[in-house]
Parts: sequence; C-alpha cells; structure tokens
Amino acid sequence: MTDSAHPVLQCRGVVRQFREGGSLLEVLSGVDLEVQAAERVAIIGASGSGKTTLLQIMGGLDDPTEGEIFVDGQAMHDGSELSKGDLRNRYIGFVYQFHHLLPEFTAAENVAMPLLIRREPKPVALSKAAELLARVGLGERLSHKPGELSGGERQRAAVARALITRPQLVLADEPTGNLDAGNGEHVLNLMLELNQELRTSLVIVTHDHSIADRMDRVLVLENGILRMR
Repeated sequence: MTDSAHPVLQCRGVVRQFREGGSLLEVLSGVDLEVQAAERVAIIGASGSGKTTLLQIMGGLDDPTEGEIFVDGQAMHDGSELSKGDLRNRYIGFVYQFHHLLPEFTAAENVAMPLLIRREPKPVALSKAAELLARVGLGERLSHKPGELSGGERQRAAVARALITRPQLVLADEPTGNLDAGNGEHVLNLMLELNQELRTSLVIVTHDHSIADRMDRVLVLENGILRMR
C-alpha cells in the first residue's frame, strides 16, 4: 500500500522542450501536479497541447528537460532505464488508445506478461490473468489471440493487463478513443469500478468532456501550463 506521507504521483516544475530545426519548442512550462491514492484525475486540452508528452513523462517513458517526478515518493526523473523500468513494473499500469496487445500471444498470456516480467511462475501468472479476464467479461476468451477478439474485447484485455500487478497508478491515454460509444462506455465503467475496488489512482488524458466530468478533478493543459478547469 502507498505510504500516506506522500502522494502516489508528484510532478514538480516539469518542463519539456524539443529542438525543431534551429528553434526550441517548449511544450510543458513548469507543470506541478499531485495525485493522491485512489484519486481520479482527467487532463484535457487541445490536440498538440502536450497531454501525451506529460503522461509519458509521468510514466518514465520520456525525460523532462527540467523538473522532478516522484512515484510513491521515489524519483522517476533521474534514475537509470533499469530503475525506471522497475518502478513502472511495480507501481504503474498503462492503457492506450490502441490496445498494443502482442498478436502472437493469447489474451491470458498478454495479460500475464507484466507478472512474467517480474519472474512470477507462469502457472501463477496465467491463473491471475484468467481471474482478472473473467472479471472484465473475457473468461471465455482466455486462449483467443488479439486477432480473434473484437475491438472492445481487446481494449478490455488491455485494461486487465494494466491492472494485473495491482498498480498504485494507472495512466490512460484516450483509453476509449478507438471504440464506439457502447464499447467506450463499457471500458470506462470497468476502469472506474476497478479504480475503486483496487484503490488505484487514475490519470486519464482525454478530449472527451463527458469522460472528464466523471473524474474527481479536471485539469486543463494550455500553453504548457496545467491548471484547474
């Protein structure tokens, strides 16, 4: 469990700049953010405003030009790739607009993958994956490969994979953006149910204000600054 002495996620003065030709483009201009245990946070903003960049920095997939990122009180911004990978595997789950399931593996194997990376015994990992897939309504699809699943089923499997390690934080980038309205609603409801059940903090980047309105807080990223809506 997360130590109550510090938030699950902290961003302090996060700046991200990119070199474009001879000019410097600043996408993030000193972002500060704290996310508490089990909190639901939405980040909205125009296309190209830097929402995905910020999410990747939170998860240690990109480095800030300046600033600090802490996950469960541990520095994500200045560690080696190995240490950042370890932090991600222990504390963070990711859900993307596209499911990113591995096509050659079954649904159960895809969901079990984070546990296998932790070197959990394969039978144990697959058993946990089967249990969670049943929880998301895919108990009859364990041996199906991604190509044999519908779009909504693939995204539900991706949610299960993000949650299989019972992470303290889930970072979601337009998680329903590639789904029709019915499947999108189902996936969102599932994420919110599991957020409460597992006490997992949830940060969702979205352009959909109806999704944002269901979060505890809505933040707007504009001109590199993150502010309350």
